[in-house]
Amino acid sequence: MPEAPHVVVVGGGVSGLTAAYRLNARGITTTVLEAADVPGGKLRASPVAGVSVDAGAEAVLARRPEALALFSELDLDDRVVHPGPGAAAVYTRGRVRPLPRGQLMGVPGDLRALARSGVLSPAGTARAALDLVWPRTPVRSDVPVATYVGARMGRQVVERLVEPLLGGVYAGRADELSLDSTVPQIAPMARSDRSLMRAVHGSLKGRGPAPTQAGPVFASLRGGVASVVEALSAHQKDLRTGVRAKALVRTSRGWSVRLEGAQGVEEIHGDAVLLACPAAEAARLLADTAPTAARELRDVEYASMALVTFALPASAFPTPLSGTGFLAPAGEGLTIKAATFSSNKWPWLAQELDRVDPGADLVVLRCSIGRFREESVLDRSDEELAAVALADLARVTGVTGAPVETRVTRWTDGLPQYAVGHAGRVERVRADVEHHPGLGVCGAVYGGVGIPACIADAGRAAARLAGTLTDHDHTDRGAPGTEGTNQQGVNP
Repeated sequence: MPEAPHVVVVGGGVSGLTAAYRLNARGITTTVLEAADVPGGKLRASPVAGVSVDAGAEAVLARRPEALALFSELDLDDRVVHPGPGAAAVYTRGRVRPLPRGQLMGVPGDLRALARSGVLSPAGTARAALDLVWPRTPVRSDVPVATYVGARMGRQVVERLVEPLLGGVYAGRADELSLDSTVPQIAPMARSDRSLMRAVHGSLKGRGPAPTQAGPVFASLRGGVASVVEALSAHQKDLRTGVRAKALVRTSRGWSVRLEGAQGVEEIHGDAVLLACPAAEAARLLADTAPTAARELRDVEYASMALVTFALPASAFPTPLSGTGFLAPAGEGLTIKAATFSSNKWPWLAQELDRVDPGADLVVLRCSIGRFREESVLDRSDEELAAVALADLARVTGVTGAPVETRVTRWTDGLPQYAVGHAGRVERVRADVEHHPGLGVCGAVYGGVGIPACIADAGRAAARLAGTLTDHDHTDRGAPGTEGTNQQGVNP
């Protein structure tokens, strides 16, 4: 009986684990290689005040189907949760102000709501209103987000609304991020509508190219969205952590991947290889096989950031926290770029804190630090980062006293930057890679940085590779993953 095809997946984040899960479901055996000591990539959780709290991404976009569908497949439906009541806000002009209603990625669609919010100065609001009467701004190619939105609505809209929201997703700068790749809901409006504000308003009312769907915008999992990593890992028979792929070679029968780990060096064979790793790692592995793709991937830049999570007594705040947190534009004099009131945003977390220690009356908050090209702030020690984050929280919320517990998580080169022309770069990478049978790429650098986007991209890559393998004869070879020789004499 023919043996099942075997795919080596390089990268054990949500993209690699999802791709392996999809391939396994098609009867294809997989080996997942992860350089870190634990799988999950940027999805990780650890205890804070005795409760598991996400240390990376904390939510998925519920209006995209991919993540919730995967949760259901993994029998996690009973753990799906949604944010509690309360809205996000922005710290600007000396106080926390609600994000204006009727906005799309910070681009306002309702002038009255924008004025009522107080986020912009009167002059800034008047400048934004000019979008309603000015002639159309031609956009014939990809441009920076700030270039188009700024031309239509002025710098205050960019600096106080659009950039803080994009910063939460990419830790990037609106004057460098691609309009086409980072705000795909807005890009078609730029090419077809005279007024951006009217186009956003129509879209949110269901009359445009990106109508808003009913229901919660975000979802997570009780215990943290990182719980999906544990569920995916449980379905993966061959998951190797602490090993790094060092080289990739095309052979007469597929592909050979050279590994390096604590137990030495090993060669592992696969009928196909899927690279679900960061751009720099993919570029290194593709340098000899797909030089065009490698060159393009080497030019992808990344932003680094840190998350500082606090458990604080509720009594440390002069008034109870309300809302789900706030964004902090770069010009407001704060080091943090956002704060999430986690135990407000996720009611399950507040319930768990009370269950673990009923008399403590704790709240959990987390602060994000680090913007693209401003990573020098991250040169500070963990203690210094925690101190500056707490000082910023004190300035905004009036909190006093010391935290019960503090956790600092660093994500070095954590978020790929979708620069102008990014979509064309991805097309060139895919074209070069897919020219080689049995080779594929997926992950945050290609189809989007959010969890649903990564899941979708992994599914597409897995389906394409599966299609190239099912017609091949896989008899007369060794057991999957054991063809090579370990040069240290040990078979990990």
